[in-house]
Amino acid sequence: MSAPPIRQPIRILGIDPGLRRTGWGVIESCGNRLVFIGCGSVEPDDDLPLASRLLEIHHGLAKVLAEFAPAEAAVEQTFVNKDAGATLKLGQARGIAMLAPALVGIAVSEYAPNLIKKTVVGAGHADKAQIQMMLKILLPKAEPKTADAADALAIAITHAHHRGGALLRLKAVQA
Repeated sequence: MSAPPIRQPIRILGIDPGLRRTGWGVIESCGNRLVFIGCGSVEPDDDLPLASRLLEIHHGLAKVLAEFAPAEAAVEQTFVNKDAGATLKLGQARGIAMLAPALVGIAVSEYAPNLIKKTVVGAGHADKAQIQMMLKILLPKAEPKTADAADALAIAITHAHHRGGALLRLKAVQA
């Protein structure tokens, strides 16, 4: 009879992209156990031109990647806004959020906003207050200072719960 394999913790970076504030959250997942590692946000100066703001987002995420060394990353999928210009700009920030981990060889998964809410709260149309309340239960040591950092932690939690299927889909696309 052999002993069951020892599960290794996996470090996950969740990213909530935005031009004004890109939230990030890092957790470790080992089986069903989640551990808070860190969170924050990258906040480029509003007065900067778009390209410079995108560059600041990249630099900020690169620092997070270097400091916390996650093995996997997850980003929220973009929802289409009524304002096409705002949606396009958000898409550019999201591109940077996906590029930064990819540049250092980290797989990036994407999750729909409703799946994130359903995973963390149990309802696909939960509000930000409900998400923050559940974060206190799931990650008691986490104290995100912004809603974007809280959302990034929720994205990381979602990836921890759905990562097996997400990684299979990534491998299928790469094949």
